[in-house]
Amino acid sequence: MWLFKHLGREMTDKRGMLKSLALGVSAMPLIAAAPAPAQLGSAVPAAAASVSAFYDTWRSQPIWFKNGVNPAVVSQLTGILQRAPFDGFATGPQLAAQVQAAAAQAASGKPEDVANAERVLSSAWVEYVQAIKKPTPGMYYAYPVLEPQGTRADQILLTAAAAPSLETYLAQTATVNPIYAQLRDAAWAQAQASGNMTPDPRLLANLDRVRSLPAGGKFILVDSGTQMLTMFENGRPVDSMKIVVGKTDYKTPMIASIMYYIVYNPYWNAPDHLVRKIAQNYLSMGDKYLKTRGYQVMKDWTAASAVIPSDQIDWKAVASGKEQIRIRQKPQDDNSMGDLKFPFPNSLDIFLHDTPHKEYFAKSTRFLSNGCVRLEDARRFGRWLLGAQPAAPGTDAEIQVQLPRGVPVYLTYITAQVRDGKVAYLPDVYGWDKTPPAQIASN
Repeated sequence: MWLFKHLGREMTDKRGMLKSLALGVSAMPLIAAAPAPAQLGSAVPAAAASVSAFYDTWRSQPIWFKNGVNPAVVSQLTGILQRAPFDGFATGPQLAAQVQAAAAQAASGKPEDVANAERVLSSAWVEYVQAIKKPTPGMYYAYPVLEPQGTRADQILLTAAAAPSLETYLAQTATVNPIYAQLRDAAWAQAQASGNMTPDPRLLANLDRVRSLPAGGKFILVDSGTQMLTMFENGRPVDSMKIVVGKTDYKTPMIASIMYYIVYNPYWNAPDHLVRKIAQNYLSMGDKYLKTRGYQVMKDWTAASAVIPSDQIDWKAVASGKEQIRIRQKPQDDNSMGDLKFPFPNSLDIFLHDTPHKEYFAKSTRFLSNGCVRLEDARRFGRWLLGAQPAAPGTDAEIQVQLPRGVPVYLTYITAQVRDGKVAYLPDVYGWDKTPPAQIASN
């Protein structure tokens, strides 16, 4: 896979060191209140007010000028901000110029110049971090903790102040996650080589969609763009498989959730548009059609719903779409769920599952489902989740087995790929590179 081929490489910032900064500015014990810098005028970052409140409230030690001007840190921050349009943060270069000017002024050693520079750098950094920690437009977050965290000015600055190494902290924060950094950094390198410093809108759309992925740990990435599922451990891909995702009429949505259990011998609940087709077949073939396929008509949509006789249904009304009913399929060889189902909390009734239709995975494009995700090898995936070969504890339907621990799962849509160090784009089947999906309210 293009995207994950080089995730193990160390990513370094090749921006040069600022050569004009003095090294001998003495540290200030506390950051005193400083007047708004006249040289910045209306260009003062929007975060300046919250940054000033932070320093006024906490009366903290300096973050950026603890031991005088640090050319390496200033150069690193400047480089990050100059690259920031490729994070979708267009004002980054303007803030980079302010950082350079403020740091150069701080070389005077005057307390007021150092205090002013301290706040300018903090304001620029807060704005940048808030920009790269925006939630993904159109993504459903099942739990608030799965949204990008730490976006308040005080959170950002207290974290920076506590960092053993500012250089390491800046690099790690700006990386966001390895997938994000790989795409952005390849695009940035291309831009520098070509001289075209305007980021492709398709790149920014993709970065918006991957910024919510974690920087490390164990998680599942379900990518409708490539129709691939990748399993991550310690932030690195360890296995992957083909998947079938939603058709353009039934797009697989973007979801961030947590998987806590798997289901053996699952029922399959037919979606409404297929229920109408089942009703049409019933009208021509009768009960035999339902029985041979293991279909049951249910009283309601609850887990404890009773099965009701088919002769109580107005099948013509169902076939025409005037009435809606629930039809489920019992566990059997041709059950659309296969042997295993992998649910996770979401209000959209989306889950991963096995399938008896293995022939779909021979296709080069697999936008074939009604929104849920079919797995090429559900048992291999189950083995990774469980740490043991999945084996049903019995023959009953819908047997739930808890995972050793919850595993975050991210359904997204990635059409930008890195090939030979350059960004290439896949067909935008869902059209989300141009227009993000509508925002879905989280639980």
